[in-house]
Amino acid sequence: MISVLWGIVALCWMVLALIPVIGITNWLLIPFAAVGALIAAVGILFTRSENRGRAKTGLILNGIVIVVAAIRLSMGGGLI
Repeated sequence: MISVLWGIVALCWMVLALIPVIGITNWLLIPFAAVGALIAAVGILFTRSENRGRAKTGLILNGIVIVVAAIRLSMGGGLI
């Protein structure tokens, strides 16, 4: 459950970071989403198979945020 909430916060932050001047916050967003993905991975490893849906959703959300933020950083040269 924590990883899903973490992913939703990261997703909202990512949408805000798509604004050109605020794009530099992607440098903070990628580690933030990586922590959320790590929490989801731990949730997948240490829960029973029928209760892994939320952890998988959190992993997917945080993964999407990491990929989009990395693409956005590469497009702006890491600065904007």
